Amino acid sequence: MKLRGVLPLAMMGIWLSVPATALSVCLDPDYLPYSNQAGDGFENKIALAVGNALREKVQFTWASHRGHGGFPQFLSSTLDAGKCDVVMSIPYGSREELTTRPYYTSSYVFIFPKSKKYDVTSMDSPLLKRLKVGFERETPAEDALKMRGLITGPGGVVGFDVSDEGGGSPEVMLTALKNGKIDVLITWQPAIGAFLKAYPDFEVAIVPNTRALGAPEQYTFPMSMGVREGNDALKKRLDEIIEKHQAELTSILADSGVLVSFK
Repeated sequence: MKLRGVLPLAMMGIWLSVPATALSVCLDPDYLPYSNQAGDGFENKIALAVGNALREKVQFTWASHRGHGGFPQFLSSTLDAGKCDVVMSIPYGSREELTTRPYYTSSYVFIFPKSKKYDVTSMDSPLLKRLKVGFERETPAEDALKMRGLITGPGGVVGFDVSDEGGGSPEVMLTALKNGKIDVLITWQPAIGAFLKAYPDFEVAIVPNTRALGAPEQYTFPMSMGVREGNDALKKRLDEIIEKHQAELTSILADSGVLVSFK
């Protein structure tokens, strides 16, 4: 499951010396809105808030999220290799690592011009068969389109590779929508939430969980922090911080345009 687009990730790391008393966090150095070396991403801000609550200095270990190898390779080369203590925004219950309690829940979304008033409310909406659909590759959205035969459907599709090595900013998907290259976009909301403020004429609708061919389809995911298997002590400390400071963390996410409410 790719959620950075939630992500094919790999690493081209620049490892830093981490003081023993620091909370070391693996982040991408240039992948907004998630993170960058200037500290502008919501993952930067969440990590610093957690470090402040723990009364520990936060040391960022920079490693690219984009490239060959996928998320398992990123985890193997960073967290599992002992290069850092924590990774951000990992799906709760992930089999790769030990995950904290969720600190936010978000969803894949449909995005389209408000003026079109498209009746698109689920992956089974008939209108999707006639529209040109944009989606991020290697995500649940692509799987859903394939299962429904829409990848080669009459409306046509456009796949984006913004999470791959050499990929551009997730905002390129919104630009394509604005320029009419696609009619509707399906993507992970946190990837484009920060950019949506510049597109007030776009409608955003949640992609609901559903079933296809008898199998459940999940589009809403609770997101956690990941630590190495066996590091239960750190997980417990992070769980306590998340519980006590949830309002602060939610405020940071909301300020960064991350959808955390489904009302």
